[in-house]
Amino acid sequence: MAQSERRSHTPSRSSSSNTGESSVQHGDASAVAVPDRSRRRFLAGLAAAAAPAVFGAAETQAPAAEAPASQAPAVDARPLPTIQLGKYRISRLVAGANPISGYSYQGPHTDRSMKEYFTLDRRVEFLQNCQRAGITAHQFSTYKDSEYLKVARDRGVTLHLFGLHSDAATVKEAVQTVQPIALAHHGGATDTRFAQGKHQEVHDFVKAAHDAGILAGVSAHNPDCIKRVADEGWEVDFFMTCFYFLTRKNVPGAAEKVPPSPCLELSTYNFYADDPKAMTEVVRQVKQPCFGFKILAAGRACLNDRRVREAFKFAFTNIKPIDGVIVGMFPRYTDEIQFNVQATRDYGA
Repeated sequence: MAQSERRSHTPSRSSSSNTGESSVQHGDASAVAVPDRSRRRFLAGLAAAAAPAVFGAAETQAPAAEAPASQAPAVDARPLPTIQLGKYRISRLVAGANPISGYSYQGPHTDRSMKEYFTLDRRVEFLQNCQRAGITAHQFSTYKDSEYLKVARDRGVTLHLFGLHSDAATVKEAVQTVQPIALAHHGGATDTRFAQGKHQEVHDFVKAAHDAGILAGVSAHNPDCIKRVADEGWEVDFFMTCFYFLTRKNVPGAAEKVPPSPCLELSTYNFYADDPKAMTEVVRQVKQPCFGFKILAAGRACLNDRRVREAFKFAFTNIKPIDGVIVGMFPRYTDEIQFNVQATRDYGA
């Protein structure tokens, strides 16, 4: 995911909608009365130099905001929609790990804020709150940063875990350390290896994951990588599909074919507004379950609550009914978990 893929700060709203294969009728997102979240607007403008002052104000003027907003009542009691991943049934909304790991894709100020906020105890509490809200899966960044997963399990967290990896030789080590249900080849590494003609290394990883007794996936930012794997009939169980082609500069010739309408930038990554359409077109063509990530453009689609809901609606409307989304959350200023859960109920049914 690159995630995060690591992790674009993705607040509690997203860009999803249902694919043409899912004819669920939804109401107008703009008609739902949901108060704007100042934190999302804060993050959207973080790179504009006001960041230090805002963080300082949060520390001194509103210490209560430092605690995760876990006390907010659920909007409704409907269970989250679920999908099948191998023999496992998991929620269509998966908790991502980029904010936990300090990957905001919004620059060093936000990276630092996330790292300072997500202490070990807050990481665990975050997963506990996700589980209470009905989320049943967590995508972690790397098995080398897994202490919080062990502590979370010791404290009663039963989320299904799947994560990113890119070295076939250490797959068994990763499985022994975290005991995930699946591993996906890291998206950035996938894009780079395909661009270098080393796609066989990615295929070897898939085989190594299966040999270790778990599900195997391939993550990518480049839609052409997903399409090639599907066209060649690799035995992959799922894909992780970034809504934005962030590795375009590493793929020969791709930079010369950029879409016409770019998003405003907060970092060195280019988030082009038309990229989600290109990736979801491929997602709808592959038979395996896909998990869309960075559906909120690392916070760039989070100007207000309405915009976030539109992003979730777009995502769920344009992926298959068997697909899900991975969303990183940063509940320092508002209850993003409950907001994202509600958006998934509304648009992912």
